[in-house]
Amino acid sequence: MAIPSFPGVFIQEVASGIRTITGVATAVAAFLGRTRMGPVNEPIAISNFGEFERQFGAMERTSSVGYAVRDFFLNGGGQAVIVRLFHDIDVQATADAATALITFTGTGGTPPTLDLKAASPGVWGQSITVVPAIIDDPDVLEQVGISLGLPEANWNSIFSLEISFGGTTEQIRNVTLIESPRRFDRVLAAESRFVRAVDAPDPADPTDATFLVVPGTPPVPLVPTITGGADSANLDDADYTTSEANKTGIFALEKTDLFNILCIPPDQRVANGWNSTTNAVYGAALTYCQKRRAMLVVDPPPTSPSTPPGAQVIAFLNQLAVDGLAGEQARNGVFYFPRVVEADPLGGGALGVFVPCGIVAGVMARTDGTRGVWKAPAGIDAGILGIRGLDVNLTDFENGQFNPLGGNALRTFPVVGSVVWGARTLRGSDAVADDYKYLPVRRTALFIEESLFRGTKFAVFEPNDEPLWSQLRLNIGAFMNNLFRQGAFQGQTAREAYFVKCDKETTTQNDINLGVVNILVGFAPLKPAEFVVIKLQQIAGQIAT
Repeated sequence: MAIPSFPGVFIQEVASGIRTITGVATAVAAFLGRTRMGPVNEPIAISNFGEFERQFGAMERTSSVGYAVRDFFLNGGGQAVIVRLFHDIDVQATADAATALITFTGTGGTPPTLDLKAASPGVWGQSITVVPAIIDDPDVLEQVGISLGLPEANWNSIFSLEISFGGTTEQIRNVTLIESPRRFDRVLAAESRFVRAVDAPDPADPTDATFLVVPGTPPVPLVPTITGGADSANLDDADYTTSEANKTGIFALEKTDLFNILCIPPDQRVANGWNSTTNAVYGAALTYCQKRRAMLVVDPPPTSPSTPPGAQVIAFLNQLAVDGLAGEQARNGVFYFPRVVEADPLGGGALGVFVPCGIVAGVMARTDGTRGVWKAPAGIDAGILGIRGLDVNLTDFENGQFNPLGGNALRTFPVVGSVVWGARTLRGSDAVADDYKYLPVRRTALFIEESLFRGTKFAVFEPNDEPLWSQLRLNIGAFMNNLFRQGAFQGQTAREAYFVKCDKETTTQNDINLGVVNILVGFAPLKPAEFVVIKLQQIAGQIAT
């Protein structure tokens, strides 16, 4: 406040120092795979399966990602991010053969003046219908031309487009081929889901100056020609893992703000269901999930009738270790066995075997919404919806063979039905004795880390001294106390449940000189009651002594 220049009463508002830290969402699931349509290597957020169908087309028998997304929403999922992958295609190339081209020519052999293309590669683009509507009413042309600031000589370049696909029609009105606020290539990019301009109009090209409209003559009828358009081939490992610099594959998720669960359903349908996502892809995904504070759901391989289920899971978990997926990054992975049996709507309702990653992600989301991220997404309340059964019905003995190794089961019990029956991370082997053996403990830690990472940015570049330290203690402490009151930690008092330390002991003078402030946050996590032991003893009754 400036020094007053005259006597009087002056009011000054003083900041309280309270900066509320808000907990982030905990169940945003990301799915990677082939779809019928949609932008390639671009994460698109959706909130229901209807949005998936509008953005990426209907489910396809040749890709399991649509089935996984359906299972996610069916089992309680609320938010998802979809990344469409496409094999061996440069979606930026305007002459790409995989993207349908829509070219208009006059009936009298007039050179093309309007070159369009489908908004994304795929055979779907061959089914687009584009009907141009030329405005030949002088009064309408004058009104629109003046509103767009066009010279009278260019009013005849104004037209509209009616674009249809799959029962949906878009009306793109009053666009032009010349520079204006409604230049058609920009308008299509902003307003159309189905069509894009091949390139911007060239003012030096006379055929780009008008839309085949000569003043004083009837409009020339236009005939569209659609060429090209091809679906993706089967994906290979490189489609998932390259490249971080170009933000493609898994790294396309760099373009989205937040996701907590990553699902990579298998890409190819085989005789007994679906193939398996490779360990090379899972390894890259685990490393990336560790960076983004997310959990990877690892799907089980197809079951073999000639090998006992327990032995199959043990062999799979051992192979993960051999392939380097058992290090600290394994804290961010979780594995469930077996696959599930569902009715295939694209196969006439015939039963098929599908991977459970979408189901597990949906159960996590449902549990987070009803109980909190600190509750294990497992137990008799973690029922699996939308399935006809499990590919293998495990016994207690078979379940007990791989549970101590960090594998989780899907089980079917009388009355209860099919449920998620396990809550260990891939680092959950008893022999490892990792701090993050249990899934809810790991997810709670990731939730706290991400929330504090976002909620303490106000401290960057603030003076590094006690006033800042006390602000940090105040705001982080309030956040942790709120979690304690919701039942996220052990302990009957806040002192037993968590602590926040930020003072001259955590931040030395040397740290201050280096521009560092250190905050130590500790919490007592809730761990699931994995084994319930009941001791039963007879009593002798009333015996006189």
